[in-house]
Amino acid sequence: MLEIDGLSKRYGEVVALRDLSFEVRAGELFGFVGRNGAGKTTTMRIVLGVLAADAGEVRVDGTPLTFDRRRRIGYMPEARGLYPKMHVAEQLAYLGELHGMTDADAKASATRWLERFGLDERRDDELQSLSLGNQQRIQLAAALVFSPDVLVLDEPFAGLDPLAVDVMGAVLRERAEAGVPVIFSSHELELVERLCDRVGIIDHGRMVACGTVDELRAGGLERRWLDVPAAPDPWEPGIPGIRLVQTDGSRRLFELDPGVDDQSLLQAALATGPVREFERVEPSLGDIFRTVIGEAEA
Repeated sequence: MLEIDGLSKRYGEVVALRDLSFEVRAGELFGFVGRNGAGKTTTMRIVLGVLAADAGEVRVDGTPLTFDRRRRIGYMPEARGLYPKMHVAEQLAYLGELHGMTDADAKASATRWLERFGLDERRDDELQSLSLGNQQRIQLAAALVFSPDVLVLDEPFAGLDPLAVDVMGAVLRERAEAGVPVIFSSHELELVERLCDRVGIIDHGRMVACGTVDELRAGGLERRWLDVPAAPDPWEPGIPGIRLVQTDGSRRLFELDPGVDDQSLLQAALATGPVREFERVEPSLGDIFRTVIGEAEA
């Protein structure tokens, strides 16, 4: 388990992290989301030892990270960090050896990951000759080549086509199922919602929400679609705590405050005529994100 315990980091007058704490469990895909500048990359760089925290500690399985333990972390930076003029297979094998693999094992692992990502035919090409999406795949292969104990990935899906996203998502799920804690940041919230076991939302260096998507939905505002063809346009029920938020023809989307009975909304609709649709709407991770960030700023 990767544990982030009370991390704080300041750059002059700018506070990047404020007593940040969370954990990424063994066998878990953890989505780390937030606005630009929220503190995601700073957190990852502290985990890797690239930056020093002003306060707090990073642990793996209860043990503070040392240089040797950090060598067992697979890291994928947001900005590509590989050698553009080095041949692809040679570069992956070299990086594997830097993490303690033998020459033969490193070459075999490089070949295995190139085949997995459909790039074995490009093994002798310079990295810079590949498309940006394929360079992204090689960047992930570099994080995986030495079979790391922990994966820390900064925007791993940026620039990938849908098929490449499916392949990379499957690889990360396999690593998690093998017991590896996997944390990745992404602005693609639909993808995070689909892939991740839990999600942490960071804002201004603080963790403002953390849990499964279902847990994050709990306690939020309820929404209901109603289709009442005979209702006047515009139509609102006039019930406290119920607001019209969207119109789509005769369909209306209403938002209900916590504790408001949706049956009162249905009865108000039936009073205007037949109801063709009455549907509960599950908020997406994007909806949850906007609500949580708005509450944090309030």
